[in-house]
Amino acid sequence: MSTTHKLEQTWRWYGPDDTVSLQDVKQAGATGIVSALHHVPHGAIWTVDEISKRKKQIEDAGLVWSVVESVPVHEAIKTRSSDAEKYLDNYRQSLKNLSACGLKTVCYNFMPVLDWTRTQLDLEMTDGSKALYFNWPDLAYFDIYVLQRKGAENDYDEAILKAAAERKETITPEEKSVLEEIVLMGVPGEDSITLENLQQSIDTYQAIGFDGLRQNLLYFLTSIADVCKEEGIKMTIHPDDPPYPILGLPRIASNKEDLEFIINGVNEDFNGICFCTGSLGAGKHNDIPSIFEAVKNRVNFIHLRNVKKDEQGNFYEADHLDGDVNMYHIMKAIVAENQKRTTPIPFRPDHGHQMLDDLNKTTHPGYSAIGRLRGLAELRGLELGIMGA
Repeated sequence: MSTTHKLEQTWRWYGPDDTVSLQDVKQAGATGIVSALHHVPHGAIWTVDEISKRKKQIEDAGLVWSVVESVPVHEAIKTRSSDAEKYLDNYRQSLKNLSACGLKTVCYNFMPVLDWTRTQLDLEMTDGSKALYFNWPDLAYFDIYVLQRKGAENDYDEAILKAAAERKETITPEEKSVLEEIVLMGVPGEDSITLENLQQSIDTYQAIGFDGLRQNLLYFLTSIADVCKEEGIKMTIHPDDPPYPILGLPRIASNKEDLEFIINGVNEDFNGICFCTGSLGAGKHNDIPSIFEAVKNRVNFIHLRNVKKDEQGNFYEADHLDGDVNMYHIMKAIVAENQKRTTPIPFRPDHGHQMLDDLNKTTHPGYSAIGRLRGLAELRGLELGIMGA
């Protein structure tokens, strides 16, 4: 199976304020950058001028802006509120402007209100490195005793309810504040939300429900279809993280059935998937190779990371080659699919442990340099081994 047709190695970069520099990215061996204009408010138009500035910064460093992650979908679109059309117009214009600058692959998600959710950002591993962690009792404690969502108790089993009640008795004010900050944390570089805003959004989404949110996603995709086809843009939806409902909010991109519904609901080539092994891997019943096989023709971008789950469904982000996701099997399938493409599929090492010198640095959670460098090196070696290079 020897070939030189390798995956495109990319790296997420949060812009000029990112403590991981473009020079660091080059030294890690990546050639493509995954970036976004986080300073532009959600729903506002990304202008050609702002896009060009970011692109020039990347290219001046000898790199290529390969994937836009993400162009956020405004809440008005997700909820299909009265001003949704204004934000759809803005989104279409942003896509046109990105295309004018030569950027054709766009990642987005359709998670209500929150982006990826964790309950701890610094779980210590046996080797002293630190990982992101999701713990059900802590989330239940937040949901029931901090957010005080009506009926929250009905969403958890007895063991989790008991653990949450015990947490209430032992948690310190500082620990409570940190947990609240983590759960309400927005995308790095953007504002967090408030408890009041979260509760209002929960009420809104309860009225919309799972099926309503699904239909709103199809409405969004249908609304941008003409622009995407005219401009040659590939949209890639990121799976929900974690891949199940939390805090009473529906999730519609969590498993094989969801992803098949999305690509078949608007059955056009532009409507693609960002295949994230970590997000999908956190689902107890998700068979990652099977999901990839089902949607591989529409996979235009890949996030590779690993998770380790326990019986309760709590999970931490493991080393890239050491978790519940069999990275060898999935990489083998990805390599095979990549050989069929005329252009390489971009992938990035998603997240990474905080380790070595990075333990003393402040970085975006999951996005320190050395842990991702290790992940990229391991994944690069795995790919080459499979290819027989």
